[in-house]
Amino acid sequence: MRTRRRLPRVLSAVALTIAALAFVFPFYFMIVGAFQQNPTNSPDRLFPVGGWTFDNFANIDSRIDLFGSLLNSLIFTVGVLLGTVVFGMLAGYAIARMSFRGRGVLWVLMLLVQMVPFQLLMIPLYVQITSGYGLGDSYLGMILPFVINTTAVFIFLQFFKALPNEIFEAARIDGAGEIRLLVSVAVPLIRPVLVTVVLITFIGPWNEFLWPFLITKDAALQPLAVSLANYISNVAQSTANPNGAILAGATALALPVVVLFIVFQRFFTATDLGAAVKG
Repeated sequence: MRTRRRLPRVLSAVALTIAALAFVFPFYFMIVGAFQQNPTNSPDRLFPVGGWTFDNFANIDSRIDLFGSLLNSLIFTVGVLLGTVVFGMLAGYAIARMSFRGRGVLWVLMLLVQMVPFQLLMIPLYVQITSGYGLGDSYLGMILPFVINTTAVFIFLQFFKALPNEIFEAARIDGAGEIRLLVSVAVPLIRPVLVTVVLITFIGPWNEFLWPFLITKDAALQPLAVSLANYISNVAQSTANPNGAILAGATALALPVVVLFIVFQRFFTATDLGAAVKG
């Protein structure tokens, strides 16, 4: 009987281990290739033979302003994050917890917006941002189209709706207004959701290269993804180790995302929404 009970656990552990290795292997391949010294060494080796070097990263820094591009990415990404979190929480809370005329129409419009790919809106947005608002070659021109994220609004809305009504009724009896309810009551209960939205939103603008490339051709304003895309497509093949240069660029772009996930993964915990309700 014990053997029969252990068998499913063993199979589950084996399956999870295989899945984890399959997920980690591309990162292992990327890091090994980024530090690989011998350009003739086949990149598909599981354990490459040869020395290790930082020259691939040094070549990137010599061709592009790596620190400046990183700073541009941080400005772009943080601006998008602030807009997404602030407007997403306000809109999600309003639709989920407040009663007003047209709330159902807003809900339908939000769902319709999610069905429209951003690529279809890119050209009219580009004309509007550059010609209409005159925000070409500026950080604001890159940030503005991403400030409102309907996916974030949808996520916040669903979790605000799941909060018990008794919590809000008790706070209103004590004289709390809607902003106080949002900041002091609702937000502390959805911290895991807030972290999820931050991580999901961070990945998008951090890896975005097409829209910032359209807005500005000035290398001093281009985010890291744009600079690395230009480097990989135009310069990497002319280096002594093309594969190492390409994988070093991918490592430089992926490293902040991995670090952010490692730092915030401890916040992915379940929230007991019913703990504040008596009985």
